[in-house]
Amino acid sequence: MAVIRPVSRRIAASRTVEGGGFVVRRPFPTRDLSLFDPFLLLDEMGPVEYAPGQAVGAPDHPHRGFETVTYLLEGEFEHEDSAGHRGRLGAGDIQWMTAGRGVIHSEMPSARVRRDGGRVHGFQVWVNLPARDKMMAPRYQDVTHDALPIARTPDGLASVKVVAGTALGVAARVQTRTPILYFDVTLKPGGRVTLDVPHDFNVGVYVYDGTLSIADAAPAPSGTFAVLGEGDAISLASAADARALVLGGAPLDEPVARYGPFVMNTEAEIHQAVDDFRSGRFGDIAR
Repeated sequence: MAVIRPVSRRIAASRTVEGGGFVVRRPFPTRDLSLFDPFLLLDEMGPVEYAPGQAVGAPDHPHRGFETVTYLLEGEFEHEDSAGHRGRLGAGDIQWMTAGRGVIHSEMPSARVRRDGGRVHGFQVWVNLPARDKMMAPRYQDVTHDALPIARTPDGLASVKVVAGTALGVAARVQTRTPILYFDVTLKPGGRVTLDVPHDFNVGVYVYDGTLSIADAAPAPSGTFAVLGEGDAISLASAADARALVLGGAPLDEPVARYGPFVMNTEAEIHQAVDDFRSGRFGDIAR
């Protein structure tokens, strides 16, 4: 019989400003939770309604040593980098970028949104890379909304978009460098779902719309990140419409040295990353 993971901690997301001035809700890293191994950061971007000419994003910036996962719920983003990649993210699309040894990256609302305004809502998750992969070649994995696998309960009251891992027998399309779970769970009124998770994973649930109950504990409101205890399954339920992200992963249990957009294992590697960036070894975005 499955052992349901209890809620061991609740973290309230804090508001902060990132990139070119966009506001995010961030449950970690914060004073209450600095690291959720193997995850380094979880940012909820928006929801925000931009007036014409007001939309902001993250112009040219470097990355080394980890992966960024952008999941857009609403709006349009355009991205490009120093490795020659370019693309567009629409509502429901996923971009899984492995920065590896380093890239210069730009993520901005589309030209249309910057010109005309519009609503933007999405998430960015940073996933740490193990030491063996920190200097690998950069790569991208893109999954459009119509190709994103979705699992559903038999009663239709719960659905799970499978960004990474496997839920209710449905597997994700992306390949991860270490074992990861990343689900977007939608519950209709009276919905309930039980999801199997490996017993050795760190697992957390971020509620971002409505209120839901985790392991039949007191309902958690939007903006709550629940760190779960030991077990091999999680239980989510709601009396009303609600949505939440489930993040889980095998902890790397490696030293973490971080400085802004660089995440390595030692301070010496951070100094090298800064030197490589300042010396132009990350290249430039060709425009």
